[in-house]
Amino acid sequence: MSLKERIGQVLMVGVPATGSSIADRSTISTHELGNFFLKGRSSAGTAGTASAVQRVESTISKSLSVDVDAFVATDQEGGYVQVLKGSGFSTLPTALVQGSWGTATLRGRAEAWGRQLAGAGINVNLAPVADTVPSASFAPSNAPIGYWKREYGYDPATVSAATRAFSSGMLAAGVDPVIKHFPGLGRVTKNTDISRNVTDTKTTRHDAYLKPFSDGVAAGDDWVMVSNAYYSRIDAKNIAPFSSTIMRSMLREDLGFNGIIVSDDMCDAEQLAPWGLGTRALRFFEAGGTMMLCVDAPKMPAIANALHAKASKDPAFARLIDAAALHVLRVKDERR
Repeated sequence: MSLKERIGQVLMVGVPATGSSIADRSTISTHELGNFFLKGRSSAGTAGTASAVQRVESTISKSLSVDVDAFVATDQEGGYVQVLKGSGFSTLPTALVQGSWGTATLRGRAEAWGRQLAGAGINVNLAPVADTVPSASFAPSNAPIGYWKREYGYDPATVSAATRAFSSGMLAAGVDPVIKHFPGLGRVTKNTDISRNVTDTKTTRHDAYLKPFSDGVAAGDDWVMVSNAYYSRIDAKNIAPFSSTIMRSMLREDLGFNGIIVSDDMCDAEQLAPWGLGTRALRFFEAGGTMMLCVDAPKMPAIANALHAKASKDPAFARLIDAAALHVLRVKDERR
């Protein structure tokens, strides 16, 4: 693989779930991007979604010099967060409802939902939410999770059991689950998508609320999404996607995670506004990230170009990109 192709493997670009534009596909082709995320909302059903997916996959396969499958992701959590609807897709209840079911029931239903995704060409689901909201009374104040009923419950054991059941069902259907948002968004009040300086003041490096993540890693999940928040009791100076303490020390060393550390959206999130696009990309990979998600395709060229420029002149940084690309390619090879 060329350096450009290796960089393309560690990036995931957003395209509308209703269908990519010529400009979207041109960006993917020009920068040899290897992964994409279906964003927004679509009622096209499984057939319409499959057509939209195939169009982008064809663009990727034609632009690469090697035969490497694309990771095709979406957000199919349930409740307010369900990108894909229409004929062939079930209407998923909120995670709070899902968490009230027995684990065998949730696993079975998640497998059925995963088969619907797989039938439309999706092989990665940016779910389940492993964040623990501390109480039902706090939930309405927890803007990113509890307000939307995205939590499975109000204690780490309940959340862990549901997270593992949902993940197991998805895996059985051939879809990779992504446990998120490490090290947890259940105790913040502001949402990183629309606010700056979102800070968790409670979570510690060995917090009990990490249980759903540690259990998911122990169960063999290949993907963990890192949140965009600050964690003042872990690394007060760096947001999580810029923190080697969170990604290398906690995820890699403490939890023994050897899969893909994917970012939350780092292009449109207000939390990232103080940093330029190129800076965001460099700091994420320097801190130990594996795959950077950018939901806004027109912003991806600045990211890809910044990574290429840095890796071309800095052998140490090039080794970081190579290591990240190898993580991605290993997971891709295992799922073939």
